[in-house]
Amino acid sequence: MADIIIYTGRLCPYCTMAKKLLERKGVAYTEIDVDAQPDLRQEMMAKTGRRTVPQIYIGQHHVGGFDDLRALDMRQELDVLLQDE
Repeated sequence: MADIIIYTGRLCPYCTMAKKLLERKGVAYTEIDVDAQPDLRQEMMAKTGRRTVPQIYIGQHHVGGFDDLRALDMRQELDVLLQDE
């Protein structure tokens, strides 16, 4: 199973939806709350080139945000990605 990292913010509904989707898939993830430490937001922005949360990594693959994660799931590509990494 792939290592999953999700950069989140505390009051972000898209973050909540992304975490729930991953939980429905039965996969564990590491959550990095960028609101708790501003330097973590800077790390996320440097790594992803994006300012918004969530930002999701499955293994070394940068998925993007919730809409990207959901699109993968709708195309039935998420399960494959979760197992391949």
